[in-house]
Amino acid sequence: MQAKAVANTVRIAPRKVRLVIDLIRGKQIGEAVAILRHTPKAASPVVEKVLKSAVANAEHNYEMDINNLVVSQAYVNEGPTLKRFRPRAMGRASAINKRTSHITIVLSEKKEG
Repeated sequence: MQAKAVANTVRIAPRKVRLVIDLIRGKQIGEAVAILRHTPKAASPVVEKVLKSAVANAEHNYEMDINNLVVSQAYVNEGPTLKRFRPRAMGRASAINKRTSHITIVLSEKKEG
């Protein structure tokens, strides 16, 4: 049984979120939350929120035991890019891409044995 949570169109670049997601993949829930709390990255609170949502989904929708949950999958996909322009010298403009992320965390129960 698996429980998952998704946060779509989060205004942080995917490569920055992947740095944080890689820290918690395969970890137990308590350890993952502790890692996220002590990681000084802008993506940490967002990933923690998605993780807590996945835990709540596991508990309420699938009646899984919170103490046996493990982050089985955690990945970030690229969302829509907001395209902006910055004025430059001599009447020119340069593009600024404000990237967004789709964050997905999948939890499963740890195998006993």
